[in-house]
Amino acid sequence: METVFGRMRLAYRVSRHTFRVRVLPLFAAWMWLNIRIVVAIGQLLDPIFFPKLRRVEVKRPIVLVGNPRTGTTFLQRFLSEHGYGAGNELYRMLYASLLLQTIIKPFLPILEAVSPARYHKTPAHDTSLDGVETDDVALLFRYFDGFFLYGFFLAFAEEDLKDHFDPKHRDVSQRDFDWLEAVWKRSLVGHGSDTVIAKLFSLGPRLPQFLERFPEARVLYMARDPLNTIPSGMSLVSGVLDKAFGFWSLPEEIQQRWLTRLYRGLVDLQLEFTEQWNEGKIDRDRVYVVRYDRMMADFDGMMAEMHTFLGEEPTEAQQQAIDERAEKQRAYKSGHKYDLSKFGLDADKIREDCAPFYETFLPPLGGAGAAGAAEEAPAEAAEAAAEAAEATAEAEDEGDGATPTAADG
Repeated sequence: METVFGRMRLAYRVSRHTFRVRVLPLFAAWMWLNIRIVVAIGQLLDPIFFPKLRRVEVKRPIVLVGNPRTGTTFLQRFLSEHGYGAGNELYRMLYASLLLQTIIKPFLPILEAVSPARYHKTPAHDTSLDGVETDDVALLFRYFDGFFLYGFFLAFAEEDLKDHFDPKHRDVSQRDFDWLEAVWKRSLVGHGSDTVIAKLFSLGPRLPQFLERFPEARVLYMARDPLNTIPSGMSLVSGVLDKAFGFWSLPEEIQQRWLTRLYRGLVDLQLEFTEQWNEGKIDRDRVYVVRYDRMMADFDGMMAEMHTFLGEEPTEAQQQAIDERAEKQRAYKSGHKYDLSKFGLDADKIREDCAPFYETFLPPLGGAGAAGAAEEAPAEAAEAAAEAAEATAEAEDEGDGATPTAADG
């Protein structure tokens, strides 16, 4: 587990014994190794062909943190599309060299046909090589490590390997932040921007280390009712696994083992952040908490507060975009629900397991009652944001029992 090849060996064992796939993982590993070699060569040449890279610095990045399905994708893409800074497209994280990106960009439509992103492309979360994505992917591509690896592969292993991805037991923050900085510098040069708009769902448990490394960073922490995020996140990941490997056709024992571990991992991401927040280990002046229900019901008011936190005034075009989005979200209605029992869950268990998170970040909003009730009506407005932000929200998510949208991401 301490080396890339050790993690690959464990993932291959899962592919072989759980998914009955033997050849494709070997080809994928060979491709990964070749891409990594080419990227290393490209990065050595980058300063020669892009001399600005020698001078660029990552200053005052805006970083969105929060569990999957809390609205991070929607907000990151909104900020990126409206001139607040530059988000990282998937191909820039896979081919993390400016020279390589320049060469490859014209061929992205061809590469899309063989990209693993095609398994991830659902109405819940539209993904493509040239789409802005979570920066956790950059760490997966570089080190074959992180919560992505655990959630998609190693949570299937007979031994529970979660501690290997918990910074309390194995902290690789320095390694990861070094790589993120290298990727972000290239993103700034490639986009001609001076501000990074990043998204890292796995950053919550190690936010103190991150703020120490990037002292000017501004963090937007996304808080949404776990009754929505947890089944939605499990639906998204199981949907990808079902498309790729037929997850819902696996023996029930294997399904349940994976569902139990993924659930615990998603809960712990929230609780570890909450613990550090309540213990004063996180500088609250550098974090703005974005409640999902507030973002959907009062987007313009929330954005006004966010601008104050960021120390910036919106441009006329940005304010117009904010007003238009707020109006669409307030007007939309939807009857979206998840079947908790499909994932071996019930509402009482989620509320109990996530009680500290509820108490800290989701007290009743405007006297609306319990946190879940407070979100129920505004959450319907999230579908409007999806329709405007994603053109693919017409089809249903195959086999996951719900029709989530990109605004949830």
